[in-house]
Amino acid sequence: MALSVEEVRRIAALARLQLEPGEETRLAGELSAILEYVRQLEELDVSGVEPMTHALAGDGVALRPDEVAESLQPEKALANAPAREGTCFKVPRIIE
Repeated sequence: MALSVEEVRRIAALARLQLEPGEETRLAGELSAILEYVRQLEELDVSGVEPMTHALAGDGVALRPDEVAESLQPEKALANAPAREGTCFKVPRIIE
């Protein structure tokens, strides 16, 4: 399934991306290749494959033991912070 440049422009607008004309053509080819690969995957017979809840094998146990340990002191944790307020990291407001 080949995507047209117009379809790439529509997808870019939905994703709020600004693309240069050369990028539109390149992305049309790259996205078309991805869609072709997905089409090939759809042809696979997976009727005998058990559904998974996680990409890693295992029974859902933690990857390392959960152990109580000393925490970093605030001064050490904030030593390289670009901005701080008291003993907290200061970050730009994203919700108005």
